[in-house]
Amino acid sequence: MLSKRIVVCLDVKEGKTTKGIKFKGNVDIGDPVTMAREYYDQGVDELVFYDITASSDKRNIIIDVVREVAKNIFIPFSVGGGIRTLDDMHRVLNAGAEKISVNTAAVLNPELISEGARIFGKQCIVLGMDAKKTTKIPEIPSGYEVWINGGRKPMGVDALEWAKKAEGLGAGEICLNSIDADGTSDGYELTVTSMISGSVSIPVIASGGAGKPEHLRDVFTQAGADAALIASMVHYRDYRIDEIKSFLTAEGVPVRKII
Repeated sequence: MLSKRIVVCLDVKEGKTTKGIKFKGNVDIGDPVTMAREYYDQGVDELVFYDITASSDKRNIIIDVVREVAKNIFIPFSVGGGIRTLDDMHRVLNAGAEKISVNTAAVLNPELISEGARIFGKQCIVLGMDAKKTTKIPEIPSGYEVWINGGRKPMGVDALEWAKKAEGLGAGEICLNSIDADGTSDGYELTVTSMISGSVSIPVIASGGAGKPEHLRDVFTQAGADAALIASMVHYRDYRIDEIKSFLTAEGVPVRKII
């Protein structure tokens, strides 16, 4: 088994890190630059920065904050929110990001994935996907629907089919977020994670629901995720990155060593 990655997510709104439950009731919890440096010092493998209202507000990402975060960490850094064009991708990469996460714009314009992969390389292109369980209907055979604009708008797109299509277009990995589990701390949505990770050959990052180290173990061993995205459990100082890695190692899950 390849080493599993732990990824911390910083949801940023108006320059502040924020956290909500199921994409609602967000509260400010700190400065993203300071928090990014803290998690880097703790040994996190990667960091994800989402400008969570850029798409819904139809504005550009807050590039100055991206630049400041990049100056303070020396690990892979993915940025998403409000990225609609190749120029947007170029600006984010120039600001210090290694990866670009596209979500809303990719659903509306799938060619953005293939164009980004062609220009910048597929290793740079992450498909961000917000999925929500829905009643079985013909258009959604998997039972999970893709939503856009920060979980505000359902698209009638099947999550499994979209994951396969995005891989074919050139996405280098998928960050799969369960809207139903987001912020609950009750554990990842194992069903949809297993479904997608078993159907694509690119890495899948599980997102939404992490509350304790056992949840990461389960999403790795039961759902086949390649990486686990966490937020609340470290933002509220319930756990440190080194503690999580020690637990996973003891459980027989290979993780990257803290340097």
